[in-house]
Amino acid sequence: MSNMKIAKVGIIGAGQMGCGIAQVCAAAGYHVGVYDAAQDRITAGIANIDAGLSRRVKSGKLTEDAKTALLAHIVPVNGFEGFSDFDLVIESATENEAIKRQIFEAVTPHLKADCIIASNTSSISITRLAATTGRPEKFMGIHFMNPVPVMELVELIRGIATDETVFKSIQAFTLTLGKTTAISEDYPAFIVNRILLPMINEAIYTLYEGVGSVTAIDTAMKLGAHHPMGPLELADFIGLDTCLSVMQVLHDGLADSKYRPCPLLVKYVEAGWLGRKVKRGFYDYRGETPVPTR
Repeated sequence: MSNMKIAKVGIIGAGQMGCGIAQVCAAAGYHVGVYDAAQDRITAGIANIDAGLSRRVKSGKLTEDAKTALLAHIVPVNGFEGFSDFDLVIESATENEAIKRQIFEAVTPHLKADCIIASNTSSISITRLAATTGRPEKFMGIHFMNPVPVMELVELIRGIATDETVFKSIQAFTLTLGKTTAISEDYPAFIVNRILLPMINEAIYTLYEGVGSVTAIDTAMKLGAHHPMGPLELADFIGLDTCLSVMQVLHDGLADSKYRPCPLLVKYVEAGWLGRKVKRGFYDYRGETPVPTR
C-alpha cells in the first residue's frame, strides 16, 4: 500500500500554534482550511500571519508575490462539515484532553474515510485520543514546536493502532514542510517536553525556594548553559497554563514525585498570570521592557 496523497490540510484552532502550522503548510503549497469555534479568532489569526509575512517582505526575506501566493492558500472554514474533502486534519486546540476529545468526536463523522486525523498535543496520550475517533489506525501525533515557522523540529508519535502507511505518509508530508522529524513513543510529554518542562519546573522551584531571583535564574542559564532564553522567560513564552498542563500530564501519567508541579507555578496560573499572552507572568510585559514580577 503506497503513501496516501495529501493535498488539502485542515487546521482546528486558530491560535498561535494553529496559525503557525497553517502558514508552513501554505508555504509548502498545500491548500489549508482553518477552523476555530470563535470565528473572530480565524480572522485575527490570518491577519497575524499577514502581518508576520509583511515584516519578512519589508526585510527582503520574502517577495510580495510569494506572500500573496501563500495567503491565497489559506481559507477560513465555517464548520467541521467544511473538512469533508480534506486529506489531513490537524487539531491544534488548547492543551486540555476533554476539549480535544470533544473535537475529535464532533469532526470525525464529517471526514472522508481515508482522511488522516492528527493532534498537535504536546503531552497527551495519542492512543487515548485516537480511541475517540472510531478510526485509530488513521490517527497520530504531529507535535510542532513554537514558533512553528522558525522551529525546525516536529515530533511524530504513533498510537498503538496507527497504520504504518499513515505514519509513512505523515513522515513524508512533514519533510515537505522543510522540517526535521524526531520519532517518539507514546509516553507522557513525548521527548522534548519530557526533558524541557521538568527543567522549567525546577527553575520555578529554584525561584520558589529563594535560591535565586527571576533575573539571576534566567541570566545563569543563558550565560552559564548557553540557553538562548532563560527558563522563566521561556515559561512565559510557552504560557504558564500550558507548562502546568504538561507537568500535570507527566505527574499523573508517570506517578513520580519528581514531576510534581511547583506550587508557585500553580499560584501564577490561578492568578491568571499566564505569561506573554496576557502581558504578565514571571515578567510584567506591560511597559517598554519586561520587569520581573518577583
